[in-house]
Amino acid sequence: MNDLVSILTPTYNTEKFIRETIESVENQTYENWEMILVDDGSTDDTVSVIEEFAQKDSRIKLFKLDKNSGNGFARNVALEKASGKYIAYLDSDDLWFPTKLEKQLQFLKTNNLPFTFSYYNCIDEEGNILNRRVDAPKPLTYKQLFFCNYVGNLTAIYDAEYFGKIKLESSEKRQDWRIWLTILKQLKTAEVIPESLAFYRIRKDSISSSKFKLIKHNFGVYRDFHGYNFIFSVLLMMRFLYTQLIIKPKYIRFKTQPDVENCGLKF
Repeated sequence: MNDLVSILTPTYNTEKFIRETIESVENQTYENWEMILVDDGSTDDTVSVIEEFAQKDSRIKLFKLDKNSGNGFARNVALEKASGKYIAYLDSDDLWFPTKLEKQLQFLKTNNLPFTFSYYNCIDEEGNILNRRVDAPKPLTYKQLFFCNYVGNLTAIYDAEYFGKIKLESSEKRQDWRIWLTILKQLKTAEVIPESLAFYRIRKDSISSSKFKLIKHNFGVYRDFHGYNFIFSVLLMMRFLYTQLIIKPKYIRFKTQPDVENCGLKF
């Protein structure tokens, strides 16, 4: 089990978080990885922080865009540069548990799977652990994913030799959900590792401005990605909102979890 994993990380003005994110990758017990960071025109010291790491560790690769082109564009650039058998995703403010890659690759190979994801826990903007773990259906079906994105982007990994590099239009929003829909449409179901392997960071700026935009972008998945007409897309969005508000909360555990206490990260 020594296949290369390409970790795709677009960055934009995350100097406050990127150091911890990179360190969580460097601390992986599975060591055959490359971390491809594409900076999307940051105006703070994000690039300087990344360069510190890249100078010391050749597995960390930085590519700089001349102008801000959006998260989707930066992610596609990272995908083009990737050379690993496996593709993994990690946003520039999130964290992995040290055993994340090791456990996922073992799970993939043991069960002969081309795709998997895991549960994840949440931290706040300052890195404080929140008593919130986000689970998912076991297994996850295409129909369930169709009405709600249960796959945490920071936990997913897929076999690029099996699917090819899954590239979407850079302008498309909810790009991560579209990728999982592409995968599940082929597989029909996906197996989730039933434990937390990562920390998702909840940031104040992303909460305050995102609710209306989130509805708009989710509508775009039905209207543009699936190609449904306006009326049918509205009906699907009603089902989506029901699932998001009523069904998905059943998969959120509001208590301290043993996997967090033993995750190996120090706060």
